[in-house]
Amino acid sequence: MALQDKYKQLVDTATGSGVANLQVREQDGVLYIDGEAPSGSVKDQLWDIYGKIDPNFLSGDVVMNVNVATAVAGAKAKVTTETSNLNIRKGPGTDQPIVGKAAHNELVTLVSKANDQWWLIRTDDGEEGYAYARYLTPEE
Repeated sequence: MALQDKYKQLVDTATGSGVANLQVREQDGVLYIDGEAPSGSVKDQLWDIYGKIDPNFLSGDVVMNVNVATAVAGAKAKVTTETSNLNIRKGPGTDQPIVGKAAHNELVTLVSKANDQWWLIRTDDGEEGYAYARYLTPEE
């Protein structure tokens, strides 16, 4: 039996549960499943399914490298500038007007990602706008 058939339920659940960057490949008799789960409960669900297919985890024919995404909507991120405040802008880009500031080491809420460089954030004071992602570190 091919490994992809044996672990079809596991792969289908990962796909249906919104695992991002899902990559499934078979190599040298091992099925590798990589991706980023949207929550800890999705990761737990995947491990539960794996445990039902291989109850004692003895076959050694799966390597599941699925991490829980930290930079998702609602997650907290820390402002990691050198010492200064982080500019919050009206839109994603340095050409956009500054609408607020987030203090060095302040925790902000990630609203969404415009792209890998600009994230829409909200401060505890309710200021909302775009910040350069390089200066934001997702909290685990």
